[in-house]
Amino acid sequence: MEFVVLPDSPAAAAPASGLPAKRRIDHASGRPWILGDWPEDEAVLVEAGPRRMVVLGPTDLDEHTAADRLGRLRTPHDADRIAARLAGGFHLLVSMDGQTRAQGSVVGVRQIYTATVDGVTVAASGVAPLQRLTGAGLDAAVLAARLLAPGGAPWPLAQRPVRRGIEALRTGHWLHLDADGRAEQVRWWRLPAPTLSLAEGAGAVRSALSDALAARVRTGRTISADLSGGMDSTSLCFLADAAGADLVTYHVAPLDSANEDTAWAHRAAALLPRARHHTLTSDRAENLFDVGYTADHTDAAPEGPSTWASGLTHIRDLARRARGEGSALHLSGFGGDELFGRMPTSAWSLARARPVSGLRLVNRYRLANRWSWGGTVRALADRSTFPRGLARVAARIGDPPPPLDTPDFGWVFAPRMPAWATPDAVAEVRRLLLRAAAERPEPLDADRARHQALASLVFEGSTIRQVNTALAGTGIVWDAPFLDDRVIEAALATRVDQRLASGRFKPLLTDAVRGAVPDGILDRRDKGEFSAEAFRGLARNRARILELAEDSRLAGLGLIDPARFRAAVLNPGPMSHHLQPIDTTVACESWLRTHTSAPWDADVQDTGVRR
Repeated sequence: MEFVVLPDSPAAAAPASGLPAKRRIDHASGRPWILGDWPEDEAVLVEAGPRRMVVLGPTDLDEHTAADRLGRLRTPHDADRIAARLAGGFHLLVSMDGQTRAQGSVVGVRQIYTATVDGVTVAASGVAPLQRLTGAGLDAAVLAARLLAPGGAPWPLAQRPVRRGIEALRTGHWLHLDADGRAEQVRWWRLPAPTLSLAEGAGAVRSALSDALAARVRTGRTISADLSGGMDSTSLCFLADAAGADLVTYHVAPLDSANEDTAWAHRAAALLPRARHHTLTSDRAENLFDVGYTADHTDAAPEGPSTWASGLTHIRDLARRARGEGSALHLSGFGGDELFGRMPTSAWSLARARPVSGLRLVNRYRLANRWSWGGTVRALADRSTFPRGLARVAARIGDPPPPLDTPDFGWVFAPRMPAWATPDAVAEVRRLLLRAAAERPEPLDADRARHQALASLVFEGSTIRQVNTALAGTGIVWDAPFLDDRVIEAALATRVDQRLASGRFKPLLTDAVRGAVPDGILDRRDKGEFSAEAFRGLARNRARILELAEDSRLAGLGLIDPARFRAAVLNPGPMSHHLQPIDTTVACESWLRTHTSAPWDADVQDTGVRR
């Protein structure tokens, strides 16, 4: 799915003329509004006199009710009431009285981007159409921030494409385009207050998940899904089966014999007799850490390199298998850990939400992680603001990674530039972070754990969106019901002490799906670990990765020292976190080599990075 949104303005005729489109929907004025390509069964047009609303993506929209509400709107701002009621993951577009509203989902599975074309702000569902309209060049400073590990750049920098002049809609905002082509971002969404008990939250999550599956499951429709053996994907498989899906599941056997995922996945499969189950063997080459973007992925990632690029071969192989079974939609459990598990700052939030019972749980975390009492108390006492937290991250990105037994309850789980990043690259990324801090952005929520959960969910939403960009043309869409707006609201409106009830694993999720998921499956209390795949993949691809250091495009931009990178590839270290900066570097290097519109010698203004 790809489309461009134009304002109801005569000035939009010029950019519209440069947009070949298989499908087109006009404003009531007759001017072009939405141009692009999307599945016919995923677009609903609602009209109320001259007012128009389009919903693109799986949802439970009732057209008659929506038309009535559309007719009653006074301004585009009032469409909040429509957006807040819909289940599913979708884009919502409104045209009324010469004004245009465009928005995606909260955490960006469905995103909106903007650029200025011929003096007019144009919006789009992805970067590629705006890049074609503008010829936007590479921003090597933003590319340098993609080297940060673990996880890449922190929010809000995480949302920035590596293209100059193309911006992503901020989390929780919608885009207002007026008749003169001017644009404004308007915040419409915030997390509800965390007031729900465990029982209340479980009921809300169960209702939201049921609605999310109902929006996706249709009679006779084949749906494929991950069945990792973990709680998140397993729960979705049982809910999809209960909703009547013709279900096909895929389990990838882990290399580590101590990983119990396969035993739990087979136990779940036995309790889903109507579904067709497939287990992919642990020695399958596609399971392993790969070199990221190859000739098969040319121009497949217009936003820029992604931290998950080493898994592209696996994703494409799985898409081919699922498509062969008749599936056009594949479900994954992305988002489950953030909604139902513990975030790094959960201890900070627990200590404030429930000073007595919360501190008991904090002490359990302290003992499990071997934190000292002094370090734990100092971390709990921190009262810094979010902008101050970003500035602290900026100051430390060139330092060695902190010891694993040191608690970090800051707003941002501090990433580091790789040891082979050049001083100029470190300085430029530091400047980006400091500029972001100087703008004094509000956090996504006043509570650190909820902010951190949302920031991580934005990362997961970006992953799903980018996977679908890479899979364009394959006939299958990746989806993650846990990332729906209503599901996020239900889970994070539950009090933190209830979501992390002492002595239980993901209590909110297990209580929410109890009855739909058999009790025996809900007994699992741990997660699988996959560092063996990363180390085996590095060993298998070491020669290919070392080749990337030869005539390195990143080195040509002045971002890395290739000799130090080669040394790390040859001797990465014994822990899985030692591989994370190698992963981000490989993703960036392979991306530069496979994206024809990303010249590796691009200019970068106001920076010490090579011009």
